Amino acid sequence: MEGLPLLCCRVKELLMSRPDRFTRVPWRAVVVFTVVAMALAWAVAIPVWVMDPARPGYQALFGAIASGMMFTPLVATLAVVFVLKSPRAHWLRFTGIWPLRPARRVVWFIVLGLLSPIALVALSVWVASLHGWIQLDLVAFSGFAEVLDAQLATMGMDASSLGLPPVSLLVLAQIAAIPLGALFNCLFAFGEEVGWRGWLLPALRPLGTWPALLISSAIWGLWHAPVILLGYNFNRTDIVGVLLMVAGCIAWGVFFGWLRLRSASLWPAVIAHGSLNAAAGLFMLLGTAGEQPDPALVSPLGVAGWIVLAACVLVLFACGQFKKQPELAQKPQDSEEISVTTTLSE
Repeated sequence: MEGLPLLCCRVKELLMSRPDRFTRVPWRAVVVFTVVAMALAWAVAIPVWVMDPARPGYQALFGAIASGMMFTPLVATLAVVFVLKSPRAHWLRFTGIWPLRPARRVVWFIVLGLLSPIALVALSVWVASLHGWIQLDLVAFSGFAEVLDAQLATMGMDASSLGLPPVSLLVLAQIAAIPLGALFNCLFAFGEEVGWRGWLLPALRPLGTWPALLISSAIWGLWHAPVILLGYNFNRTDIVGVLLMVAGCIAWGVFFGWLRLRSASLWPAVIAHGSLNAAAGLFMLLGTAGEQPDPALVSPLGVAGWIVLAACVLVLFACGQFKKQPELAQKPQDSEEISVTTTLSE
């Protein structure tokens, strides 16, 4: 009879525990995850580091390499889940992949994840124009027309001979297609998000919400170094480019992390990541011909994006949104099964 109170406490502890978070940070698994993700990213990028950028096919290879890199956090996640057994159970629930309950909450946050990055990117373009970092042409879209003519010229063609629609219609069509592009990009964004917001962010949650958000986002930014040092995103091939990427990933990572924690599901963050990638080039559609805006200032990962995301996060913080971190709902019989199994095993 002496062990009965201990047994009851143990059963209560298991029933009250949350399979979506650790009680303390699994530092060994965090280190392994980070090293595997970083090492694989560099390994995947080796071909574009050794290839001459002037060689035909370099840009196509670079795009394939950048896409392939996005699956390295997924491999790192599989390593810590199935090799290190971290977590030892409920890994689909821990990463927010499954179940998708309550469905209403998950669906609404997926819609928010789809639309909000597009709006935030548009606001960053507006902020950049207010600061004079980019001159917008919202009538003739001369910047896009200039880029289009240059691309056609490399293929020995011109817009007039092809009978293309007016530039304004082409721009509007591209903007309207951003949500569709976001859904396609999710195929690749999942490879990243299952690592950064699926496994790493929850693993760091015992440190507190803000340390977990900031550390996981900074690691996400550093992970981009193999392509950033080749001029990707900011046209800088030094540590400045990497630091710019880290800052941009912290800005967006906090927002993606909020979607993940607030919805208790991975999928809103996956959709939001795909949406950001689809909308990131919006400033190139709306600029004026003859301009060469600095991506470090005008891109959504640059200073304009930092300003917009800082304002967005401040509003969420003021509304207490970072304190609301629910758990994905489970079926009633799940709890009953846990109770019976625990009692028998004790």
